[in-house]
Amino acid sequence: MDGFTYGALALIPPALAIILAVVTRQVIVSLVLGIWAGATIIAGWNPLLGLLDTFSTYLVHNSLADSWNIGIIVFCLVIGGMVGVINKLGGTKAIADAVVLKARSGRTTQLSTALMGIIMFFDDYANSMIVGNTMRPITDRYRISREKLSYIVDSTAAPVSSMAPVSTWIAMELGLIAAGLKSINVEANSLMVFFQSVPFRFYSIFSIVLALTLIISQKDFGPMYRAELRARKTGAVYEEGTTPMIVEDKDILPDEGCVGSVWDAAIPIIAFILVTVFGLYYNGHEAGKGIIDSFGNADASVVLTWAAFIGSITAMVIGIVKRKFSLSSAVDSWMGGLRSMLIAVVILAFAFALKSVIGEMQLAEWLVAVTGGILSGKVVPLLTFIVAMVVAFATGTSWGTNSILMPLVIPVAAGVSGADGTLTPTIIASIGAVLTGAVFGDHCSPISDTTILSSMASGADHISHVRTQIPYAATAALISGLFGFLPVGFGVPVWFLLPFGAAILILIVRFLGKKIEL
Repeated sequence: MDGFTYGALALIPPALAIILAVVTRQVIVSLVLGIWAGATIIAGWNPLLGLLDTFSTYLVHNSLADSWNIGIIVFCLVIGGMVGVINKLGGTKAIADAVVLKARSGRTTQLSTALMGIIMFFDDYANSMIVGNTMRPITDRYRISREKLSYIVDSTAAPVSSMAPVSTWIAMELGLIAAGLKSINVEANSLMVFFQSVPFRFYSIFSIVLALTLIISQKDFGPMYRAELRARKTGAVYEEGTTPMIVEDKDILPDEGCVGSVWDAAIPIIAFILVTVFGLYYNGHEAGKGIIDSFGNADASVVLTWAAFIGSITAMVIGIVKRKFSLSSAVDSWMGGLRSMLIAVVILAFAFALKSVIGEMQLAEWLVAVTGGILSGKVVPLLTFIVAMVVAFATGTSWGTNSILMPLVIPVAAGVSGADGTLTPTIIASIGAVLTGAVFGDHCSPISDTTILSSMASGADHISHVRTQIPYAATAALISGLFGFLPVGFGVPVWFLLPFGAAILILIVRFLGKKIEL
């Protein structure tokens, strides 16, 4: 297509990486081969130069030298260290014991996990890392599969944060909405339009509804049912022969006779949350700006790293003051926690490198150009949702998808709905379609950083997480399309579609889902 150097060839790197990862279950090798394929094409089909560029240009320069990328990688390592010290304190075991006494069942444990994820709405990265690491020992006790844990964690991360008015997503969303409305000469408060678009985030809402329905009913279907059956019958919380994205280190195990307290874990985690919340405001604050703008403008990778370091230091101080370990032992446990994250951060680094290749080949822009002609008529919200899902899944980035699609979709929606300077329901629904369709990619693309983080924090094999989650994500997406964006384009009110779609999901679980019979 004119204007694009690589055209359909840009599909090769992500397609190769995703297919190989699913078939071979070797994520790192698959990512490297995907990067190499793209680098070779960019280098004029020179495989040797492509191989050199794979590591020098895309891994080192574009991935590790990028401040945001390295910030997230350092955050993952440091929070791993914090969890290691908390484990050494006996705090993780104490929380597990306390929750087990109150939860009394796998259902309430899973429900606690989901509610914790919803409460930590301010950032999807922090959400995944805290909830997954905190609940993993507890779900293991109840023989809940790591696949199910990572699904619950993932379903309450990006779907929740993307709809929260106070979160690290808000500035990006408000900025894109404001720019899009300006392009069609519509004068409207972008924050109010944001709130108006929330009911149209069908996929995000239905993902949460589906997760809660599965938890409350204690039913599953598809590969998740098989994973849960394995875990309940054999106690194997992850499949034999797979590679959990976290490796337990002996240095993070409590000393014999060490009795931990819930507060040994709670105080560092509270410190982490407080530093994150106040840090986001401090880092993003500008004169005359409110808390919503401040949260959105903050550099979350920097703030989360601050918070993880403060949480680590807090845990170390508690252990030393209570004479549970020496400073040397505290540092050893912190390093042990850091080492437990190495496999995951290597995967994350290569995923960032693959995104760099995809970006240079303009895959997202090409996909939008190819599909742009179908955005017409009353099906604009539905087609927008589908295009956003495809772009986000292929590129592994929701923010990139939003940035590329929003400027295209708002004028198209205005044109087909005869906006003429006014804000129409089609425009609002299409804004919601972009933002929630992009979350689909964040939610289940194997090359998405948030999908990787959910696997990491839950200690799940990454491909096992993707394989078991995709049928659930596809179910929520199908209902969102057929009973959300399609009828809303024909004027069916959203207040009717939301409960109707939720009811359909409940019926699907009722008739397709199966309980584990032991």
